[in-house]
Amino acid sequence: MITLTESAIGRVRDMMNKRQSGVGLRIGVVKSGCSGYSYALDYADEVAENDIVIEQGDVKVVVNEEAMPILDGMELDFVKEGLNQSFKFRNPNVTSECGCGESFSTTK
Repeated sequence: MITLTESAIGRVRDMMNKRQSGVGLRIGVVKSGCSGYSYALDYADEVAENDIVIEQGDVKVVVNEEAMPILDGMELDFVKEGLNQSFKFRNPNVTSECGCGESFSTTK
């Protein structure tokens, strides 16, 4: 299961309200970088047959079932650090990250 912090729920809600369309936030992984995978965030405009929908608070997160083994147990947070703000992924399946922090690897 993927969980969202209250801060992440608020940010997704704001994004969806501003966009005024779509189902929710799509979270996935793509093979890239020097370590193997990187996270992919996008709007989910529809739910496909092989998607898993996670509802938390009043927002929905859509994940392709193929990515679930890599993302299972992950917590998504939204943090503001000075002028910077971004989503942070706390994924217990990550075994190593590249030096620049853009990609990661898992044992799965």
